[in-house]
Amino acid sequence: MSISSSRSDGSPAVELEFAFHEPSYPFVRASEVASCRLELEEMIPRGGAYAEFFSVHGTDLAVVEALAESHPAVTVTVIERYDDGGLLEFLVEGGCPAVRLAELGALPRSVVGERGEGRIVAELPASYDAGEVIAAFQSEYGGELVAKRERESFTPLFSNRELDRELERRLTDRQHEVLETAFEAGYYDWPRRTSGAELADRLGISQPTLSEHLTAAERELLGLVFDR
Repeated sequence: MSISSSRSDGSPAVELEFAFHEPSYPFVRASEVASCRLELEEMIPRGGAYAEFFSVHGTDLAVVEALAESHPAVTVTVIERYDDGGLLEFLVEGGCPAVRLAELGALPRSVVGERGEGRIVAELPASYDAGEVIAAFQSEYGGELVAKRERESFTPLFSNRELDRELERRLTDRQHEVLETAFEAGYYDWPRRTSGAELADRLGISQPTLSEHLTAAERELLGLVFDR
């Protein structure tokens, strides 16, 4: 089902909260059987599937592993073990309500399973019709709509951790250093508090080298914005 991108109320965002008790969803079933709490830390597209990273608290991690492995559309990998749980990666190929909400345009901000109850809180941008998204989602995945809240602004797509990782991947250490120094020195202020010559001298490099580093870093930052 396709979702139209028009809304009548014009508000910046709507926060939707759904409750689930269906044990066919791994994060709900595992929390009930193991009497524990599972919380989604991050969800990343990977090929035709999604990698979902869940922190687990209050149980032996092996119990949750075994439950997840019994689900036909889930592959589980242990990332880290704690005394009372750990961090698991679930590779989900289908049948996940959080993934479906994301596909419909409502980005999951909180996904928690605790003692047999699942909760998903998602934000829907102003360009979507909340009624259509709710109807489409519930027709496929059920779930009780327990809250619908108006929000003044839409939370940025990147978490701080995701943004840090993207910057680390895209920028060299030197590019990052030059860009951060330029920003802190007021090179990007108007009027500039630091000239190119002063900034190059502070960094111990020539002006052409400064320009090369800044241009490369700025290109990567623009790519980070416009590629998404």
